[in-house]
Amino acid sequence: MKLLQKLGTFLGVGGDRSVGAPQYIALADGLVIAESHAEAWYTLASSNTDLMSEGARDTELDAASSALARTLAGFDCHLRVLWSPLEAEDYHAEAARMFTHGQWQDWAELRVRRLEQIGLPSRHLLLGVRLTERAGSAQKLGRRGVQEGLGLTSTSVSARELSKLDAQMRRLGRRLEASPWKAQPARVETLAWMISREQHRAAPLPAAASGVIAGAKLAALTRGRMLPHPDHLRVVDTHGNVAAWVSVLTMTGFPEEMQSPGNGEWLRILSEINYVPDFEDELDPTIDPSALILPVSPEASVRFRVQPKRDALKLVDEARRLAKEQRRSAARQSAEDPGRDIEETEHVMAGLTRDMRREDLTLVEDHPRLIVTSTTSLADLRDRVDAVIDHYGGIGIEVVVGEEEQRELFIETQPGDQLRVPDLGHVRDVTALAGSWWWGGAQVGDDTGPIVGYLTGSTPGVFRNDVTAGSDRGDATTTAYVGRSGRGKTTAMMLSMLDAAFRGAHAIALDFKGDLGGVVNGARRYGLTAHLVETGPRFAGSCDLFTLLATDGIDAARSEVPAQLSIAAPEHLRTRGAETPITHAVNAVVKAGEPATWKVIEYLRGMEDPLARETGDALHELAQTSLGAPFMGRPTGDAPLITPGPGIWVVQMPGLSLPGVEAGRHEWTPTQRLSVALMHSMLAYGVTTAGRKDLRHLRKAVCVPEVHVLTATREGANFLQYIARVGRALGTSLLLDTQDPESLVELVGITEQLTTVAGFQLTTRGQQDGLAELLGLPKDDYTRALIRSVGLLPDGEIRHGHCIVRDRRFACATVQWDVPSRELLELLDTSPKASTPEQQQAAADAEKVTA
Repeated sequence: MKLLQKLGTFLGVGGDRSVGAPQYIALADGLVIAESHAEAWYTLASSNTDLMSEGARDTELDAASSALARTLAGFDCHLRVLWSPLEAEDYHAEAARMFTHGQWQDWAELRVRRLEQIGLPSRHLLLGVRLTERAGSAQKLGRRGVQEGLGLTSTSVSARELSKLDAQMRRLGRRLEASPWKAQPARVETLAWMISREQHRAAPLPAAASGVIAGAKLAALTRGRMLPHPDHLRVVDTHGNVAAWVSVLTMTGFPEEMQSPGNGEWLRILSEINYVPDFEDELDPTIDPSALILPVSPEASVRFRVQPKRDALKLVDEARRLAKEQRRSAARQSAEDPGRDIEETEHVMAGLTRDMRREDLTLVEDHPRLIVTSTTSLADLRDRVDAVIDHYGGIGIEVVVGEEEQRELFIETQPGDQLRVPDLGHVRDVTALAGSWWWGGAQVGDDTGPIVGYLTGSTPGVFRNDVTAGSDRGDATTTAYVGRSGRGKTTAMMLSMLDAAFRGAHAIALDFKGDLGGVVNGARRYGLTAHLVETGPRFAGSCDLFTLLATDGIDAARSEVPAQLSIAAPEHLRTRGAETPITHAVNAVVKAGEPATWKVIEYLRGMEDPLARETGDALHELAQTSLGAPFMGRPTGDAPLITPGPGIWVVQMPGLSLPGVEAGRHEWTPTQRLSVALMHSMLAYGVTTAGRKDLRHLRKAVCVPEVHVLTATREGANFLQYIARVGRALGTSLLLDTQDPESLVELVGITEQLTTVAGFQLTTRGQQDGLAELLGLPKDDYTRALIRSVGLLPDGEIRHGHCIVRDRRFACATVQWDVPSRELLELLDTSPKASTPEQQQAAADAEKVTA
């Protein structure tokens, strides 16, 4: 019998190739139970390796090799790298759980359409480990044919067996969780999807009953039909039409030495393989040529078995002794030349034995397969296959189509099956498998929350960022957008403000440059409450502290207003004691009821004290200026007053001139005094609103573009550090936009609380090093070159919105912030030609009148 099996294996018609397809009995969380055996299945996390330092890469690679050598030694394992199209429609359901205000349905639909246009695939990493043979499996397999013919087949699994297998799976899972892959038991829905997806049928996945899928529900997952051909398989749908064309490729040759980073990462580079499909129709000449390049997205199936170290040492020692005998035999012959290969083999085996005894190193036998699929045509499949073969050929790896064995190779890739074509494998040390970095690539951002862009590293995917979620998870709440002017950092902050407002947040922006009016345009376009406050008589009284602090109680305003008016008053009046009549006037106005700062000034002008009248007259004149009107002018009724509540407020102060820290108060110019007084209103409002107990339930966001204007003053720096430090407790997020990372690094109270950093292009060494420190990247030439080039296209033109993001887990990756429509991009325009919301409204009114 053994002779016949060996003969059949030699001819390619027997042995493991002839084993029947797996018969699934049940699926549960982390378990695939077949008729003959049970497997534990885990989902693996991706690691961010694109921007990882060399030392960190070496450490993680050593940890992965150690996990293979120690945890998985002796197990039959099955690694799957799968791709799935991003289901953009699912974002509607997510949006319903995230957003509550404005026309959020339209906002979500806008993002869904954009996601459909981009068409990003998602990568899934799964690892299966064969646990045990099921009791009596041999007898069951022998009786299966007769029982099926009589309709007597039993496909149940007992609760006791299921509990035992679950315990085994979780014990192994706890050990794998500590590995770089951070393995977690795969959900039963994931396992059902992995099995059913090969059928290319649109049937919904079955629901698990008590966490288990079995019986008819399980049988429905494998009812598809496949027609094998010499170089591919055809998947037939329920109507008898070809739904997909599939080809399984084998990796038959690898270089003797591979480098990582480099060709050693033969599984990570799956996402980098692209091709240009053939188009029958004539192409539109206006189409961007880069849009014609599409990803192949080949999937990987690698069955492997790590040899226990004792067995591996025995194999290596046998190879060394065989080479040694060959060398001695050749030396006794007349030629006396053992050959270079024999000598090198003996030397390498001796070195490998030494390394295996010293380190966590052993051998692994792996059988890599690549699965290429096309749902378009057979010709398209062959174009994809050629692209895969050429890509790997360029790095010295031989990939071929599994001729005449497509059926066997395809069944071998399925979970619950076994190795069917054993003669297409490789034996090497575990570092060669770990160095493939199947879990490497790009991964950054939040797991849930608004989608604001997409990854641009070696692994495709969406970028999620929720600036208001820090308090919910008990984390820091500060986000920094850092980079030179015109690279998209302010637009990125405005997108974050819009998402926060749709979540019901009260977002207030202190706009020192005067270019944030676009966020008000965008907010109003999608039904959000949004207001713009500017300096000038038209907005007189908008920033009156009596109004801003009214809800918190009059005591806060009773102390803040005198300090503010003393700052605004001329220096010669303050030195004469003007603070005393100012305080008297404030108390009198408060006692009279319905207090306002302009009433305090009028009260001063009517007092008998000459100093009080002189102070009141001076403040009255200053209240007519563009900087004085917002906080102490008499309201005209035309401008809204700032009130806390869901929505966006933009306070534009482009004429602000704050004094430096080194300047004494007596050296301040009138403009600087008014600037400090106006800023006093906004800082007091920010601190008070953040700390109000009745607003703890309200999400709040303080947004500061051109933050260096504030950090240049002692009061501004203290305010920012206070909000950063108490933001988690008070439910307040801080969004900072700056061109000067060097000064930001010096504010420890802010840098310690940074949860996300978006680093855009910078060109000077000092600023690049400052950004590198914020990103947690090494300050070396590689990082500086990365920061210099991050916002540029290959031809050197500006790539707006492209940056390096460091998330709350301190992972870094390159990201493209994405504005989902051209209309929104025009609304958020920050260039000098952009119009204010009021200008747009006036133009719209004029257009209506003309019509």
